[in-house]
Parts: sequence; structure tokens; C-alpha cells
Amino acid sequence: MKPLKPLDEALAELLAHAAVLPGTDTVTTFDADGRVLAQDCISALQVPPNDNSSMDGYAVRCADVAAAGVELPVSQRIAAGSAGEPLQPGTAARIFTGAPVPAGADAILMQEDCEALAAGDGLGQVRINAVPRPAQWIRRAGEDITRGAVVLPAGTRLTPAELGLAASIGLHQLQVARRPRVALFSTGDELVMPGDVPPEQMRPGAIYNSNRFFLRAMLLRLGCEVTDFGIVPDRRDATIEALRAASSAHDLILTSGGVSVGEEDHIKPAVQALGTLDLWQIAMKPGKPFAYGQIPRDGGAAHFIGLPGNPVSSFLTFALLVRPFVLRLQGASVVAPQTIAARADFTWPKADKRREFLRVRHNATGGLDLFNNQSSGVLTSAAWGDGVVDNPAGQTIAAGDTVRFIAFSELLS
Repeated sequence: MKPLKPLDEALAELLAHAAVLPGTDTVTTFDADGRVLAQDCISALQVPPNDNSSMDGYAVRCADVAAAGVELPVSQRIAAGSAGEPLQPGTAARIFTGAPVPAGADAILMQEDCEALAAGDGLGQVRINAVPRPAQWIRRAGEDITRGAVVLPAGTRLTPAELGLAASIGLHQLQVARRPRVALFSTGDELVMPGDVPPEQMRPGAIYNSNRFFLRAMLLRLGCEVTDFGIVPDRRDATIEALRAASSAHDLILTSGGVSVGEEDHIKPAVQALGTLDLWQIAMKPGKPFAYGQIPRDGGAAHFIGLPGNPVSSFLTFALLVRPFVLRLQGASVVAPQTIAARADFTWPKADKRREFLRVRHNATGGLDLFNNQSSGVLTSAAWGDGVVDNPAGQTIAAGDTVRFIAFSELLS
């Protein structure tokens, strides 16, 4: 029997096959959320474009306010979007957040430290009740972004913050990696689609196809174009025909079930009849059987990935292996989920020879509680939890131990 393949080794081998897909899309910045940049975003301007006020208040010369209580005439009013005149010595300028600081002013006093006096002629006077420090409440030109800077490098997966940053340097369109085209199907005569048969009429041995729903959703969240090929009958000829059809127009074929060694598991011989396939036994729990291969087509080959059929195994092998693979196809520079330290408020007394991913969720005191059934078939554990503990092989856990936690928000986006 071949030894189990460590998860990190399997991921590295898988990513080695994930060449960035050819072609790019040009999309509006409004529509680029979740896409991966195909080229650097370089700023043609500095942000802010000039020194501006970070407070509503008064622009002054520090030399004119040596002590609290000084009264100065207000010489001008400067709103955001307008430009003031140079500030004359012995005067103050009423200024608002975001407005350019007038030449000659070297500090801003927030309005809470000032008292507007009754206006006579012009804009009246202001009593200054605090002594300003040079440069206080002034945002310097270019302190956020300098002209010519690479603001967002190629390979960045865009979030709302990055979209705002791109817009702040005037980019209304972005060059992004094209969406991977993924064919999704399930194998297994026991599978039934919800809605086709009511629960009370389910035949013995039949189960509803849950994997198809969460796998499609996870692919869509990664920016993929998904074609659903449905449930393929447990026949070799049907499996070969589905694979041949899927490979012609897709970058990746993803299946769930049929990658073990049972007599009715036809994925392996079907893929091998059309291309190449490696069947791995990965040292992770839940999840062990995993298949990667390629099916030749005109101009290249379609990737094939086969996931285990048990729902939690399928869910986690997708999150930990397929997700990084799909992101790398788009040229993403960061594909690994962030792991953080957390406190276990449970015990796990029996070590396993495989690396375990235990479904947990945070409790009111900031620790982690363990779902009471860690079976690979209990999808309730994933819906109940907010992440997993990444527990090394051979490791027990005592209450109070520090463990490695991966949030589902890291794995599902």
C-alpha cells in the first residue's frame, strides 16, 4: 500500500499544474469585486493631491497664536472642492474637512477649540482657545499615495477596499484575469436532486445530492463560470461521454464521488481512457481520496479534479486544495488561508495518524467549542461551525491548549 501523501505535498504538487489561464477581461471598477488583477495599478497622481484639512475648524499660522484666547479676524471660508487664497498674517480661515490648506497656514484648529464671535463686517472673528502645534490636523499631499507608485500589484484579489483604492487614483476600468470555466458533475446512482422526489417517496439507499449545491456556490464565489452537468449514471460509457463533453469547453472538470476503489467507481478508468490521472490518498481527515488528471483537447488540456463523495470530505478538500488551485489559475498571488492562534475549550484525547480538521466555533469567552460529531458525513458540523482547527497528525488537544484555527470566511471567499 502506498503511503499517505501529506496535505502540503499534495497542494504543492497540485499548484505546480496550475498555470495561469490565458486571456484577460476588462471590467468596470464597479464590477471587479472578487476578480484578480492581471496588471499592476499605477497611480498617475498623488493622494491627497494637496495638503488638506482633516477637521472642520480654522486654518492659522502658529506664530499668530502664541497663547490661548487670541482673537483673529476670519479672512476667508474654504470648503472641500474649492481653493482658498494665501492666508495673510494675523488672520484665520474657516475651513472644512477635505478642503485644501491655504498657503501660509501651518496648522488647523478644530472648531471645538474655537469660538466664533459675532460678525461685523466680512466673516467676523474667531477666538482661539488652544495653542496649535505645527502641522496638526493637516493631511499632507501624497501621504496616502505617491505619483508613480504601484498601488495594487498584479495578482491582487480585489475586495471592496481595493476597489475604492483603485477609484481613488481615477481608474474606472481594470484589467483582470478571465473567469475559469468549470464543469461540475456528480456520480452515483444513489443521488437524487431535491425537488425531484419528495422525502416520503425516496427509494431505499437514495440520498439527496447536497455536494452539488455547496460546490457550485464555492466555485461561483471564486469567480468561476460554472456549467452544471448534473448527476452522471454509474456507467463507464456515460462517465466517459460526460468527461469528453466537459473537456471540450472548460478549463477544469470537478466531480464529487467515484474516486475510491469500489467496483462502481468509474471515474478513474474513464479519465484514464481519455487522458491521465493520479489517484492520491491524502493524509487528512476528513477527506482522503483525491484525484488529479488532465484530459487533452484541441489547444491544450482540461484539468480534472475528483473529490470524495462524503459531504464534509468534499467540502474541506475543496476548501483546502481546489480553492488555492482555482485562485492560482487566475494568477492570484495569495492562495493560502490565514491561520490564527486560538484557545481550545474542549479536549481531543485521541491522536490520529492523519492531519485533522475539526469543526469548531467561537464561544462567548473567545474560546473554541467542538461540534459533537466529527464524522465526514455530518454536514451539520460545517453549517454549525465558523471554522476548523488544523490539528497536526499525532496531536492530542487539552482544554486551554493553543490551537491553529482557520475561519470559514478564509475558506469560503
